[in-house]
Amino acid sequence: MVKIRNIELGEFPLLLAPMEDVSDPPFRALCKKHGADLMYTEFISSEGLIRDAAKSVQKMDIYAYERPVGIQIFGYDIDSMREATKIIEKTNPDIIDINFGCPVKKVTCKGAGAGMLQDIPKLIRMTDEIVKATNIPVTVKTRLGWDDKTKFVVSTAEKLQDVGVEAISIHGRTRVQLYKGDADWTLIGEVKNNPRMHIPIFGNGDIDSPEKAMLYKNRYGIDGIMIGRASIGNPWFFNEVKHFMATGNHLAAPSIKDRVEATLDHLMMSVEWKGINLALAEMKRHYTNYFKGIAHFKEYRTQLVTSNDLQEITELLHWIKDNESQFQLVIPVD
Repeated sequence: MVKIRNIELGEFPLLLAPMEDVSDPPFRALCKKHGADLMYTEFISSEGLIRDAAKSVQKMDIYAYERPVGIQIFGYDIDSMREATKIIEKTNPDIIDINFGCPVKKVTCKGAGAGMLQDIPKLIRMTDEIVKATNIPVTVKTRLGWDDKTKFVVSTAEKLQDVGVEAISIHGRTRVQLYKGDADWTLIGEVKNNPRMHIPIFGNGDIDSPEKAMLYKNRYGIDGIMIGRASIGNPWFFNEVKHFMATGNHLAAPSIKDRVEATLDHLMMSVEWKGINLALAEMKRHYTNYFKGIAHFKEYRTQLVTSNDLQEITELLHWIKDNESQFQLVIPVD
């Protein structure tokens, strides 16, 4: 049983990665429904929380059905991160996660996110202060290093554990790589198999099939897998991985009806949580993913992404569901 303090996550947990503008409460609800064991919020700016910025505060919204759930923060100033931790603590998340992995330039140029990988001593001091500031378990998400010359993740993980971090998720790329090339899991395996380490180590990067999840579990011995991009438009991926690991067989791909119902759920929860205008705008990025792999669907996808009328969109989605037989899945199905 993998545990973060007293939080039981199962024998081999699957985690939903914190993804900006993706892993909000509506999307997390779908991932939880379809097998995610632990989820994290979108990353939240410590400076935004301190300033009481509406967007940052809203990102702290968590609900009982999602638990266990972690709130992730990022920042470059230790005092601000400590103060943000106290603000987050009031919302009673199960976990507080520190982002040392975001590679986006507007974050790293300020020394936050993966930018902290250029100053490991400060990274450790910041983590130590956050752990001391709260009674909630603290976890970390990070990368192998800043670049190929600074892949210090094995020693950094030891130091993070020494200051009280209770689990670490590692993306198998450097910051310089961004999301290019293949994720290198060999160092993730070294962290997990380091005899000094006793906290859970989760691997992240390029897990896009149940087969690969099984292979990496067996090859690197990690405690669980954090899934990011493979879940976008595909919240079923968590249960697909679990089913394959348990049986060696694939679940049938979600039907047109399944896809429409998930899209409708996502849309209506988004409208309720963030308001109709923002929900309609932000759902456009999801339609393509929900209906990926369907032949002759371009016309309907275009209507979905160009319409700004909620009734028009919902009527079209119901029509697609009612006329499911007109569409053909072209993705492989076992």
